[in-house]
Amino acid sequence: MASFTNSFVVFSIISVLACSINAQLSPNFYASTCPNVQKIVRVEMVQAVIREPRMGASILRLFFHDCFVNGCDASILLDDTATFTGEKNALPNQNSVRGFEVIDTIKTRVEAACKATVSCADILALAARDGVVLLGGPSWTVPLGRRDARTANQSAANNDLPAPFANLSALISGFAAKGLNADDMTALSGSHTIGQAQCFTFRSRIYNDTNIDPNFAATRRSTCPVSGGNSNLAPLDIQTMNKFDNNYYQNLMTQRGLLHSDQELFNGGSQDALVRTYSANNALFFGDFAAAMVKMSNISPLTGTNGEIRSNCRVVN
Repeated sequence: MASFTNSFVVFSIISVLACSINAQLSPNFYASTCPNVQKIVRVEMVQAVIREPRMGASILRLFFHDCFVNGCDASILLDDTATFTGEKNALPNQNSVRGFEVIDTIKTRVEAACKATVSCADILALAARDGVVLLGGPSWTVPLGRRDARTANQSAANNDLPAPFANLSALISGFAAKGLNADDMTALSGSHTIGQAQCFTFRSRIYNDTNIDPNFAATRRSTCPVSGGNSNLAPLDIQTMNKFDNNYYQNLMTQRGLLHSDQELFNGGSQDALVRTYSANNALFFGDFAAAMVKMSNISPLTGTNGEIRSNCRVVN
């Protein structure tokens, strides 16, 4: 955890980017209304990652799945009720996205310090950044001032989130629909340097794909049978699943990408050169990942009087 403090050095270029992408969001949004919010989030994330290092990856994925559906509005945190259908049971999320209890704990602490002030959307954005830093990754300045959605969109969650079976063209077009270019997509895919995936998401790759290292495929087949074991887990990065680094790209170059969509980034296509660059230049990957995260965090935020500040992240007020 020693890298946590050192990693919170803020690069001025990312600070400028955070301020300029969306003038309604600002890193200083809570400077007078809840000045300790970032410290509160950080303390709770430290505890969460100490308890379970995988949680850093889980919170990052939770944020990604939030932003890609109607923007970064915390809609993914809303529970289903008898009269409300949320996004948690959409196919890409069901029995898959996790970390809700961590966000609940942070929200409780923040509410105790600054009642009805900080949105769940902003808490999730800060927690995602802190999870990356705690696992040795880069920091970035998080633009703040998002408000929380009063609605959710299960249909969009089913259709807009990139599938683990997608080919390169589908990945590029899916990210482009959210205002992210192919290089942003390749940098953000580096988030698969941490975390795990369920067997059903990579079964077809390890049994059917030909652009896969045979020893790697054999290793993965040992815990992911042809049938059954759908929820069995495997690390997305076979080298260092709890360390945020550029090993993900090195894996792609040796045909050890776990998901079909991972290996598509290095398969004779337009992103091969960038994968090679990132595999050899961790600092460049870190800088591009941080910048792409800021860009993603600015997808269609609710600001001003739109949305609300939920008191409980799981239900609308």
